[in-house]
Amino acid sequence: MMNNDVLRRIRYIFDYGDDKMIALFAQAESEVTREQVSNWLKKEDQDDYQALGDAQLAEFLNGLINDRRGKKEGAQPTPETRLTNNIIFRKLKIALDLKDDDILAILKLVDLRMSRHELSAFFRKAGHKHYRECKDQILRNFIKGLQVKHRSE
Repeated sequence: MMNNDVLRRIRYIFDYGDDKMIALFAQAESEVTREQVSNWLKKEDQDDYQALGDAQLAEFLNGLINDRRGKKEGAQPTPETRLTNNIIFRKLKIALDLKDDDILAILKLVDLRMSRHELSAFFRKAGHKHYRECKDQILRNFIKGLQVKHRSE
């Protein structure tokens, strides 16, 4: 899944304005301008579109964690330079303080059935024998489920 899509969807789900987006980056001790945020949120075919790098998305997700769960004492975690869907999924799980049952319920909202064992495989270390790569479809459905849960009208 493209980083810009993840950023756009999270902004929509929680109805964040530009000021809140900038504040979330600041929570992770990262400075961004309104113009940068605006360019990251544009569609790929627009003139000023700018691709969001893995490090910037990691900073945003770290800021989201700090905003929703509280900042930890001491040095902030170093943002990952290479993100995978598994890392994005894990950061969203942490930020939203979700347990396995919560995630399974969110996935059920978009008619995606998964066992607890299948889900736990996404959160294991990459070298673990039961590790499973999180495909775009799974992450997309999880984010869509968050949208159904938080933006249901």
